[in-house]
Amino acid sequence: MHYDEIMVRYGELSTKGRNRKSFIDRLGSNIREALHDFADLEIHPGPARTHIILNGDDDEAVMKRLKNVFGIQSFSPVLKVDRDFDAVSAAAKELMTALVKKPTTFKIQTRRADKKFPIDTFTMNDRLGGFLLDNFDQLTVDVHHPDIEMRVEIRRDGIYLSCETIPGAGGLPVGTAGKGMMMLSGGIDSPVAAYLAMKRGVSLEMVHFYSPPYTSEQALAKAKELTAKLAQYCGSIKFIQVPFTESQEDIKEKVPEGYLMTVQRRMMLRLAVALAHRRRGLAIFNGESLGQVASQTMQSMRAIEDVTTLPVLRPVLSYDKNEIIKIAKQLGTYDLSILPYEDCCTVFTPPRPKTKPRVDRSRECEEKIDVHGLMERALKGIKITTIHPGDEFLNQNEDVFAELL
Repeated sequence: MHYDEIMVRYGELSTKGRNRKSFIDRLGSNIREALHDFADLEIHPGPARTHIILNGDDDEAVMKRLKNVFGIQSFSPVLKVDRDFDAVSAAAKELMTALVKKPTTFKIQTRRADKKFPIDTFTMNDRLGGFLLDNFDQLTVDVHHPDIEMRVEIRRDGIYLSCETIPGAGGLPVGTAGKGMMMLSGGIDSPVAAYLAMKRGVSLEMVHFYSPPYTSEQALAKAKELTAKLAQYCGSIKFIQVPFTESQEDIKEKVPEGYLMTVQRRMMLRLAVALAHRRRGLAIFNGESLGQVASQTMQSMRAIEDVTTLPVLRPVLSYDKNEIIKIAKQLGTYDLSILPYEDCCTVFTPPRPKTKPRVDRSRECEEKIDVHGLMERALKGIKITTIHPGDEFLNQNEDVFAELL
């Protein structure tokens, strides 16, 4: 079965008011980016639907990509015909021939957007249903729980028929909520937090701290590969790697053991905020889940967040670990996250970190290090990479990684 086009339906953005057009335009742009390598497609965003004219391109491959585009409530592969009942009935017969292989129930659901079309909704349902019953012995009508629901949309530019409604990713188009900086570790939680932020329309840049020789090249590659997994939801992502060795060594040498973790996290947040100011980010995102570890108590969050007035947003704050793992497995990030390559968050972890650090004491400990000098040198050493879906960074050691998985 070869379809003419794919009809994309909007979800939450349909409720927007005067700025609805900007949301639809952004969704159209995101769809184009997701489908950039399909040469013959035509993409037409409209106020009620986005129409993707296939022009012979592979509909299955196109629909696989669309499933990951935020802002889409659902979509259907459709046949488009002239505004004529004979054309509608011929297309309906073609669809049913491809679908009906055994006794099957069905219903016709007509939506007449163009009220000037001479056949009203009830009459179209009745005539088309009768036509199909006459041509298919295996069909019977069930208006409540049919096996097949054939949708007929009557619009000014034609009539559209579909028998399949595929759920989309939902949420809001990436980019409609502004830009944020995601503090991405190599663990399970931060990729899930990034996914949830993008689902709410946030365009993210990944900020990853690395500390050679305490962290390996494999750990850095793992973070990039996680970013490539997430890039399928927005087309591409900027990956910013920040050298953190000097800062960690200085903190380890000069800060009391109980506050090592707190001051280290304060320094990371300072650097992320500095990058946000440089790159027009509106907020910092991280993968903190309340109470999960010592640095994620409310007292720790308050002591760490003391270094900035920029919003620090935590999409998985109220999720427990099992809920986060479930989403990570659905995203395909879980198996990467559990690869045993330590990131800098686990370097120099004290045996008894403060779970209730005081803000004033955190400030006193931080005065023991050269905050501005360390930040300046770290920011001079950043490296920015654009990462696309499917990019590979761990493939040079495929046998090793396969064994670890």
